[in-house]
Amino acid sequence: MESLFTAENTVLGIGNIILSDEGFGVRVVEYLEKNFTFPENVNLIDGGTLGVELTHFITGTQRLLIIDSIDGGAEAAKTFHLRGAEIKNHFAQKISAHEVGIQDVLTMLELSNKKIPHVELIGAQPFSLEAGVELTEPMAKLVPQFADKAVEILKSWGLEVRQ
Repeated sequence: MESLFTAENTVLGIGNIILSDEGFGVRVVEYLEKNFTFPENVNLIDGGTLGVELTHFITGTQRLLIIDSIDGGAEAAKTFHLRGAEIKNHFAQKISAHEVGIQDVLTMLELSNKKIPHVELIGAQPFSLEAGVELTEPMAKLVPQFADKAVEILKSWGLEVRQ
């Protein structure tokens, strides 16, 4: 399967923006795009709820950072930073439709010998998954913090990101 992009590094925000805090990952990527400048070898992708179609956008990337609301059964606003096998274990719970999709994408890439060598996921426990196009106020306050965390991760990968 051919990739639509060739960036070595991808930041992927996923979530359903019509279910309030479920759209957290997308909102963080929007914030990053508006407030930071990235090297040419970094793609920022609003993955929304694309699911398996995301394969076209991340095939060939070497490092993938996924940003998402994460229902870990914890208190609202609890933060998560998962790596490697922890991500597979999380997605094995199949919390929501887009999470099933990203799990399938990662598995498909692995089975086709196009596994992404380095995958990290950051997210927060949502306050609400009710219908609504805005994040709840406390979740919205987490967006700049997660943007900063994403930048910190990218810098740890040796990338230069400017505000």
